[in-house]
Amino acid sequence: MEKPFPHITCGVCSKPYNDPRILSCLHSFCLQCLHHEIEKSGSQQMFQCPICEQNTSIPVGGASVLPQNLHLGFEVEVAGYMSKMASNSETITHNGHTMTDISTLAKAQRMEMTGALEEAKEVVTKLTGAIDENNRMIEQVEGSTRNAFLAINQAFETLQQTLEERKKTLLSESEAISLSKTTALTLQKEQFEKMVGDIGHYTDMASQILQTHTDHEIVALGGLIPTELQATLKRVQTISLTPNQHSNISVSVKTDDLVRQLSKLGEIIVFFPSPSSCTWISTSVARVGTRYHVKVQSKTSKGEEYPHGGVEVKGEMRSKTHNGAVVYGEVEDHRDGTYTITLTPQTAGPHQLLITMDGQHVQNSPNDLDVKPKHDYHTLCNAQQVIQCNWPSCVAIHDNGHICVGSNDNCIYVFDQTGQLKNTIGSSGSGDGQFSHPWGISIKGDVLYVADSGNHRVQKLTSSGKFLHKFGQEGSGQGQLSWPVAVIIDPNNKLIVSDYNNHRIHIFNENGGWLLTIDGKGSGNHSFQFPWGLALDPQGNIHVAAEGSNTIKVFSKEGVYVRMYGDRNCPIGIAIDGEGFSLVSEISGYCLSIYDPEGNKIHTVGNLNNPWGTALDPRDGSVFIADYGANTVLKYCV
Repeated sequence: MEKPFPHITCGVCSKPYNDPRILSCLHSFCLQCLHHEIEKSGSQQMFQCPICEQNTSIPVGGASVLPQNLHLGFEVEVAGYMSKMASNSETITHNGHTMTDISTLAKAQRMEMTGALEEAKEVVTKLTGAIDENNRMIEQVEGSTRNAFLAINQAFETLQQTLEERKKTLLSESEAISLSKTTALTLQKEQFEKMVGDIGHYTDMASQILQTHTDHEIVALGGLIPTELQATLKRVQTISLTPNQHSNISVSVKTDDLVRQLSKLGEIIVFFPSPSSCTWISTSVARVGTRYHVKVQSKTSKGEEYPHGGVEVKGEMRSKTHNGAVVYGEVEDHRDGTYTITLTPQTAGPHQLLITMDGQHVQNSPNDLDVKPKHDYHTLCNAQQVIQCNWPSCVAIHDNGHICVGSNDNCIYVFDQTGQLKNTIGSSGSGDGQFSHPWGISIKGDVLYVADSGNHRVQKLTSSGKFLHKFGQEGSGQGQLSWPVAVIIDPNNKLIVSDYNNHRIHIFNENGGWLLTIDGKGSGNHSFQFPWGLALDPQGNIHVAAEGSNTIKVFSKEGVYVRMYGDRNCPIGIAIDGEGFSLVSEISGYCLSIYDPEGNKIHTVGNLNNPWGTALDPRDGSVFIADYGANTVLKYCV
């Protein structure tokens, strides 16, 4: 008859194992069976396995000291439970405990194992994520190492090049000095040699005369030879016979201090930003469908700004309603320790903003945030604020709420949020910081860009009015300007300028270097005349308010024509919100027209006098209009 559970049956007694012990050959037997077999063998030092006949040394203390086979012991116990349960499907009692039947027990075990598997799956997912994060960090370390190697090599190559150039300079100077000294000494030597030759010549003649000439002949020469010889000897007496140059050419290269400095040159900086010290700021209002920007500044634990990028920054916006809907942000690493997180909320109402750095929250995160509904431009009707200003041609709003207005007073007026005049920038003229018809203004951070139309240039100033830079000159050549009337800045710090009289748009780098021209001359959909206002839509396309063409022309950032729209009412100023709605001031219609992202007019604000510039408040989307003819700047709240 086949033995039940043969894998848990002792090879000696043919019964289920009882306290199984393991031999060195890894076969197991009941402890009692081993005692009996060892006693039967007559040896207390060596025992031969009944199965494989391999010898096992018997330890001091006998078979009881051999290791237990806990696994077999457990299987014997389980088999016993299963046998009893098979004979009684309800319950059994074991050691005073009531046992459930096998199906119920198996179901419970399955549930427990299923839960354990799910938990294991979650843990493995987290561990896999951690592994990926470690791999990412290893890649960043390797990248940082490569950058460090590059920086070190560049620094020392520069030093080596500088030292080599200095060595060449010193060698060249030494060679020049040597040549100068050698030339002077050679000339002096040649002078001495000539004198020696002259003296020798005359002394040879005198000696020959004395030996060969008669008294009458000597008298007839009249003392010519002695006179010439004496003259030469006197010349010798008038010059220095000392070498006119010293032989010493010494050099002073004090290397001790330099060597000490070079021995300590450079420092490997290994410090990281501390998330709890990192700060963030946003100057805009969160609005449904509009991009919300957050700037993060990484700092060390000491509160010092961390000047490097490469840290993992994440941002998300969680709705406190709408089933906790989450919007994840796009992160731009500026590689200088700052990051920009862009989020586009999809629902209005209370949200929570979470910003993490390397998985840890930065200061004031999470933070409560109220997301406003989409703009409803149909509500634009009456201005909520009127600021009196002479001849306002253009308007731009600083992140701090200050209102900058270009005026035909040839200056820029700066008003606070209440409309009080805070500052006047510039004056009439062509000097640095002076203006002639400042008809276009754009602001980025604390930098002000001004289209100085009458001076045919663009000026760059601080927001307080300090002159920084200028570029442009009058003409129609590449990058030249003739009445530039608008300037805007794209996300890559490129400057886009409308060249009014030349019927074209230029793109410059931030220092004024020409990059690209969009030429409006010619015929076809791409052509335009007298371009004025400029704006960028959320896709980065350039919208040109072409006054002479009575339309808005749209071009890609590469200058390729995309489409056109407008109501043919002589558009001048244009601003575009984060959803792609265009707000266009139209002087022929004496109005502000609002167009949806497809170019369809959806609303008009009328009864304006001569609207020129248009701008949006980056904080809350309020609309500003420079009404040139009414000498006012109007604010409309959305």
